[in-house]
Amino acid sequence: MVFKIPFKLVTLICIFSLSILWLYFLSINVPALNQRETDQHEMQSNHLKFPSNLEELQKVSQILEEYFQDNKSYVLLLFSSAYLFKQTFAIPGSVFMNLLSGALFGLQAGFTVACLLTAIGATFCYLLSNFCGKSWISRRFAGQLTVLRRKVDENRSTLIYYLLFLRLFPMTPNWFLNIASPIIGIPLHLFFISVFIGLMPYNFICVQTGCLLSTLKSMDDVFTPSTILTLMGIAFVALIPGLISRRLIKSESNLKQPDKVQKSTSTNPLITS
Repeated sequence: MVFKIPFKLVTLICIFSLSILWLYFLSINVPALNQRETDQHEMQSNHLKFPSNLEELQKVSQILEEYFQDNKSYVLLLFSSAYLFKQTFAIPGSVFMNLLSGALFGLQAGFTVACLLTAIGATFCYLLSNFCGKSWISRRFAGQLTVLRRKVDENRSTLIYYLLFLRLFPMTPNWFLNIASPIIGIPLHLFFISVFIGLMPYNFICVQTGCLLSTLKSMDDVFTPSTILTLMGIAFVALIPGLISRRLIKSESNLKQPDKVQKSTSTNPLITS
């Protein structure tokens, strides 16, 4: 009996492997700072990895800041590739990348870069899920998909506002929204807009904090209770236009119903005055 590997699984493995090879290629081809610092250059290139804690993040940031002075294009390419890799394959740790964006590029440029890469990477994840992962995701997260699909259907007439609420709400698992959206019928253009706009407050807070990364003592300093409450407040404000629109639509439909009844009775030959 010959075991056949599904084509979509092979495609996913190939895309993932090529992405890993690209990041590895970038990491081993780090440009030297100058001719006298070859040994230091080799030591620093070995520290270029995805940070998993604040200490590692500060070390990576210090290395890349040195390279950024003379190799801006390389640092931007490496950072963008790493960011898109994590977003495309729904790998946790976007907060570290956003902090690093602020440390490397400053507030304005870092915020712009973070918003663009977040939306583009999430879109790649959407497309990858749509092409390669529908059947597995539907089986693995059947219960969660059922709940989310029901909520989306209930808010279909004002879907963009509901999607913005989900993205703005700080407790929402964005990785799950990324992989679930194509399965529950969220259009790609609404998905992109909701990610780009909805994650702006989150990205701004991270990038702003990243500008002071060297002084950061703990990751708890990034999202304080007041910050979380602010994000929650913004999220609920985003629901208001949707609620108003749904009420207006409902009111219009209620007004049209009597007219339809009146027209049907006046044209029905079986009803006489």
